[in-house]
Amino acid sequence: MLAPRDRATVAWQLGRPPVAAIGVARRCPYGYPQVVVTHPLHRDGERFVVFPTLFWLSCPFLCATVARLESAGGVKRFEARLARDPGLAARYRAAHDAYRDERRALLSREELDFLRNAGALDRLETGIAGLAGPRGVKCLHAHLAHFLARGENPIGEAVATELVQLFCPAERVWCAGVGGDDRPCCAP
Repeated sequence: MLAPRDRATVAWQLGRPPVAAIGVARRCPYGYPQVVVTHPLHRDGERFVVFPTLFWLSCPFLCATVARLESAGGVKRFEARLARDPGLAARYRAAHDAYRDERRALLSREELDFLRNAGALDRLETGIAGLAGPRGVKCLHAHLAHFLARGENPIGEAVATELVQLFCPAERVWCAGVGGDDRPCCAP
């Protein structure tokens, strides 16, 4: 479970309570969560929901920076790289497999049995960002989060190398306003 302080920080970062968050996978140099780990199965009222995103980018600075990269055609550019580079595609496939295996490993035997009995076990077969297969790229935020958390996602690594920096500048630490009314804006 997230520590109460981390839960409050992540809620502030996201602008809503975190869903299924169970821990911090990476912190910025200032000590604030950058990436949280989510549990693959969580209760939403009376029903259970399979949560396909294992690592969630919570840092508002990185979220805004990656959103600009996506808006500039980043997803299509990375898909084109995957299509023409078999070595990159093989590393990407391995990252999807590791992601899927790690998500599945978080489930207890009872949770796996529940999903099996509900006919929903196949929902655990998706990879990074809920992708059915490692041919496409979806949500550069999820790929960067996976890379920052585990270091084994070549698309996330490529995203990281394109960013000027992986944390906000010391003169404007976005999360320093946690607990106050000063919410981060949409752009640095």
